Amino acid sequence: MVTDKTVEFIPSGRGKAQCPPDPDFPNGIAIHAPVGVPVSCKVELPYPAPECGMWKVTCTTCNFSILVTAAGRPDDPISVRLPCKIGATNA
Repeated sequence: MVTDKTVEFIPSGRGKAQCPPDPDFPNGIAIHAPVGVPVSCKVELPYPAPECGMWKVTCTTCNFSILVTAAGRPDDPISVRLPCKIGATNA
């Protein structure tokens, strides 16, 4: 499958999480980055993260990128919605 999104995990160097997960999100959390943006793209993230760090998500079509933190816990992000810089949608 060809996609215009790349997802890369960047470890923080801290290893495994030291704090307990947020009990309000036992199955992960969907991150909605756009605020007041009419067009966006949803990107699924590998879940859970392997350790503390961040996901770098980049759209190779519009060059928007975002960093989303994760800790390798049940409350890690499961997806992120990106604002589209050129008005196209992939969701």
